[in-house]
Amino acid sequence: MIAHPTEGVFGLNCRPDDAAAVLRVLEIKDRDPLQGLLLIGASLDQFDGWIDLPPNTPDLRGSAERPVTWIVPATEAVPLWIRGRHDSVAIRIVSHTIAAGLCRNAGMPLVSTSANISGRTPARTAYVLRNQFRELVDFIVPGRCGPARGPSEIRDLSSGQIVRASGR
Repeated sequence: MIAHPTEGVFGLNCRPDDAAAVLRVLEIKDRDPLQGLLLIGASLDQFDGWIDLPPNTPDLRGSAERPVTWIVPATEAVPLWIRGRHDSVAIRIVSHTIAAGLCRNAGMPLVSTSANISGRTPARTAYVLRNQFRELVDFIVPGRCGPARGPSEIRDLSSGQIVRASGR
């Protein structure tokens, strides 16, 4: 498991097909596994096999200033440890160069959840991240977060409803 900068905060990152790594992320964050986790990708095609988008889906890309995470229908291939109690999965096409590069290098979407203990403020600097997580992550990717001022906005694709406002 690694920590890396994203558009707004540092994220904890691992492969979604590695159940042990995902469970480690959940344990470190003290997060309920039934909540589900977010997947990031460098492009929409990285989510092939993971999501089942309806025809005429709008552009799902956000921007560095205003990243948007979308809750979309999941395929049956998405493991329980990713989708939690849902039949959907949260995805974000990242615009941050480092985060997108990690996804391209992995050749698949990656789990990315804000680097914080559940309920606490997410880390925006490597210094804060090191103080909060010490030896809990295997590697901290050097770099700066983008211009967004917090975690991404989360929207439900089917309803258009904002589930979580952006951290702006």
